[in-house]
Amino acid sequence: MTSLVAIGTGGAVLLARDDATRAAIDQVTGIAETVARSPAVIEAVRTPNPTPALQPYAESVRRATRTDFVVVMATDRTRWTHPTTTLIGQPFIGTVADALNGGRVVETHAGTLGESVRTVVPVRSASGRVIALVSVGITTEAINERLLERAPAVLVPTALALLLAAAGSGLLSRRLRRQTHGLGPAEMTRMYEYHDAVLHSVREGLIVADRTGRVTLVNDEARRLLNPAEPRDAADLRAAEPPPAEPRIPALPGEIGELLATRDVVADAPVLVGDRVLVANQRVIRSEGHTVGAVLTLRDHTELRELTGELDSVRGLTEALRAQAHEAANRLHTVLTLVELGRGDEAVRLATAELAVAQQLTDRVMGAVSEPALAALLLGKSAQAAERGVQLVVDEASRLGESGLAGRDLLTVVGNLVDNALEAVAGTPLPRQVTVLIVGTGGEVLVRVGDTGPGIADAAAAFRRGWTTKERGRGVGLSLVRQVIERYAGSHAVSAAPGGGTVVEVRLPVPA
Repeated sequence: MTSLVAIGTGGAVLLARDDATRAAIDQVTGIAETVARSPAVIEAVRTPNPTPALQPYAESVRRATRTDFVVVMATDRTRWTHPTTTLIGQPFIGTVADALNGGRVVETHAGTLGESVRTVVPVRSASGRVIALVSVGITTEAINERLLERAPAVLVPTALALLLAAAGSGLLSRRLRRQTHGLGPAEMTRMYEYHDAVLHSVREGLIVADRTGRVTLVNDEARRLLNPAEPRDAADLRAAEPPPAEPRIPALPGEIGELLATRDVVADAPVLVGDRVLVANQRVIRSEGHTVGAVLTLRDHTELRELTGELDSVRGLTEALRAQAHEAANRLHTVLTLVELGRGDEAVRLATAELAVAQQLTDRVMGAVSEPALAALLLGKSAQAAERGVQLVVDEASRLGESGLAGRDLLTVVGNLVDNALEAVAGTPLPRQVTVLIVGTGGEVLVRVGDTGPGIADAAAAFRRGWTTKERGRGVGLSLVRQVIERYAGSHAVSAAPGGGTVVEVRLPVPA
């Protein structure tokens, strides 16, 4: 800022000097023209010795006009007048050729009084002939003195400009220090390098929004997680319609956008994006008591959720098998005791009755569902239900051959609906029953699961993220079902069962 003021001041000084020089030229030219046209001068130059008449006149004009010399000379350069009387009669030092030809000479020349700005004009007779010359000049030193007299007009604004510049620089520096928390340029550069390295290397999605809710930063991992169309090992995310002249920011899914808009403090909230299960944590950024934005972090728990689900299924099946083994051992001891007591007929009836019940369920499931994984799922859920004191009934109208749907998606729908139904009837009065109907006809697969539980108060909210009747952090199952429905452009309905409870119906069109 000081340099700019100095440059401006230097320019102003040069302009002022140029103006003073032009003013001096105009002044000496006007004076010379006036003297050359004076009748007294024209009359005097016709006499044999013009000096006695012209010297007093020239000196009076010089003093009146504050010039440095007024010289009247002959056409051969001989001076008739001069401020220094000893120089009268000596030749004039300077250019006079143009003036002798009837023109005018304006120049800066070093003469007997030093460097000066001078003009030379002709003195004409009545016929127009050049009969003498008049030169009027102001020394450069005199011009500089006049310029110094005008110095306050330049220095005062310059001083004010410097003061304003210093004050502005101080205020700007103070504001920058406050905004950067006292960090200098080197520290800011180092912080940027660390910041950039961390954002590109951290394996956790990071989204930062400003106080208006506008997303200002999305790191590489967040870009990967927020684009379900990319494979899970993709390193970059192509943004949909990025704003011009701004870094590409991925289009945020609705649930992520809602979290950022609410600015609620969130800890380990499950969020579904495509086929991924993300865990979101959000914190509000505050500085000096003011909210400046929000930070949302995302972790991919898809594989962990899948492994947890498989582990829960295996654990449930193991517990059911352990219970069945215990029951089988009890029944076997009973049969053996009956045989030892000589009641063989009763032992046979007991054993065949138990086998008939188990075989009837297996035959019904295997006869209705030809998909081995789905049949195994239903048998496993039946064992889990029996362990919980719930009767799992596979509707006799169930028929499903080659469905045309991905086996994993079908297992997701049936498994989660049955799990939710078992949770719904847990702890309710007897009888506890869950009914499953799976039908594949007419280019679609119908899955209907009913229970005798207390029902759902808000059926519309059941398929939204986070809805649950269990502990905090769950509520993903029905959201996964909803994703499968949306992937196949299917539909779902939740209604109350006639005898009490809930019926959930899902229709999945079979892809062409």
